[in-house]
Amino acid sequence: MGLLQDLNWRYATKKMNGSKVSKEKLDYILEAARLAPSSSGLQPYQIFVIANKELLEEIKKIAYNQTQITDCSHLLVFAAWNGYSDERISNVFNFIVKERGLPPGTMDDYKKQLLDLYLPLGTDWQAQHAAKQSYIAFGMAIAAAAEQKVDATPIEGFVNKDLDKLLDLDKLELKSTVLLPLGYRDEQNDWLVKMKKVRQLPEQFITYIE
Repeated sequence: MGLLQDLNWRYATKKMNGSKVSKEKLDYILEAARLAPSSSGLQPYQIFVIANKELLEEIKKIAYNQTQITDCSHLLVFAAWNGYSDERISNVFNFIVKERGLPPGTMDDYKKQLLDLYLPLGTDWQAQHAAKQSYIAFGMAIAAAAEQKVDATPIEGFVNKDLDKLLDLDKLELKSTVLLPLGYRDEQNDWLVKMKKVRQLPEQFITYIE
């Protein structure tokens, strides 16, 4: 029941107190995100860890002045590939083959299947698909943060194109998808901290088909 207790403890913290998250806890959260599953093992996203206060002030403006951006210890920016290509997929599969000690070209047939499927669907579909994969890692990071008793606030409320420009993500062929400030709740000034956690009832949320 440990994970369920941790998830009941966590909430979308509205006010953080500026305290630092230890490197050990931060590394744990990032490693959970790194180990997250992704479609075909491509991991078509990166995480940027930002602690620079001046930069966080600029990001806060882009994120509608949400105070968690500047009151957090570290801000995680999830950014997904803006599309798929032979080069990108080949780089991933070549690395997998090398790490597993397999003969070169082992995954070439599968790579061709993916490219034949993905490329005709266009870059908009590809970017959306990659963004969805980043959310899997995002969810793992939230769960890991809860396990470490680190507060985390999912934030989609920001101007993506402005953040992409600020962080030069376009040059990396990436698009920002979601933000995750990490820190500790300000129990005296967070209106949500004592509120009951409310979710749909199981019978409303879950449908069994047998």
